[in-house]
Amino acid sequence: MFAACEICNEKERKYKCKTCSLHYCSVVCYKKHQEQPCEPPAPADAVPGGPEALIREDRVPKKIILFSTIDTVPVEKLELLGQSEHLKNMLYNPHLRQLLTEIDNARDGMNAVKVAMMEPLFVEFADECLRLVEPEEDASQDNLNELVFTNRQHRR
Repeated sequence: MFAACEICNEKERKYKCKTCSLHYCSVVCYKKHQEQPCEPPAPADAVPGGPEALIREDRVPKKIILFSTIDTVPVEKLELLGQSEHLKNMLYNPHLRQLLTEIDNARDGMNAVKVAMMEPLFVEFADECLRLVEPEEDASQDNLNELVFTNRQHRR
């Protein structure tokens, strides 16, 4: 017994459509199948929230942070960077994109950042990133931190 072609149901199926996974036996059946547009098969398990939720979850893989430290920024805060129109507009600048590429490709990333920090454009970009990821606390808290720092310096 053989598995029959899903188009003609007569001959043994030998091939499978790359789009919809329909099995067929020959070029003739394939051409007949192509007369109607086909779509990828629906997933076996239904996703809560409908097909829109499936698209969002499938296309944006969750990144797992393997070696988190005290300085690791939570993913939720990093997502704010992608939503910032100001950052998007800054990235139109080819000089900034070149600086970021050089940092990304550098063997010594910390040194590359130090060099880039000499460029006002990069400093503005870094400040905007920090403003989004670490919003400023209220001014009274900042003044308190400065006061503590100043007092520590005077004790020495």
